[in-house]
Amino acid sequence: MQQSAVPELARTDTRPIHWVATATAVAGVIALSSLVQPGPATAAQPATTTEARPAPAPTATTPPGTTGVAFPLDCGPVKAVVAHKADGDLDGDGRPETVAVVHCDAAMGTPPDAVYVLTRNATDGRPRVVATLVQPADRLTATDLAIRDRTVTTTLLGYSTDDIPSCCPDVRKPAAWHWNGHAFLRSTPADTRGV
Repeated sequence: MQQSAVPELARTDTRPIHWVATATAVAGVIALSSLVQPGPATAAQPATTTEARPAPAPTATTPPGTTGVAFPLDCGPVKAVVAHKADGDLDGDGRPETVAVVHCDAAMGTPPDAVYVLTRNATDGRPRVVATLVQPADRLTATDLAIRDRTVTTTLLGYSTDDIPSCCPDVRKPAAWHWNGHAFLRSTPADTRGV
């Protein structure tokens, strides 16, 4: 007699107890699966509101900003304030510079302005001061700042004598600076007049 390769099953008939055990096992699996759920969905709709997004990286054609720049201005306990700024390519290299009129945030009086030229640092692209056109010690206020034809123009308000109060400048001087390849040269038109 030849033996089967598959051992004979001990039982091949089913009884009601087998059906009860199978039903209990299936019910247990279903109950357990209801307790274990997948995590919440993570898909999101495109944002329709203005949310904070990272700022785009500066490019060679982006003028330098003034935020975070350490201006060479001693303001003591108050901060430096950028009153005006203008952007333009001053040296003809295709990359814009920024000219900023800056003064101390004084609670009273008219603090004198300083005028700075900013460019981007070649290594990391951060803005930095490369030239000072007007010093605070000059006791001037700069208005009408503009850049035209690679020339910085402004009107400087000043004082004819030290006795004039800082609230009331009595001299108005148009001024212009042009980069000559080595430095900014200032020119003062002949129409300087009193206010």
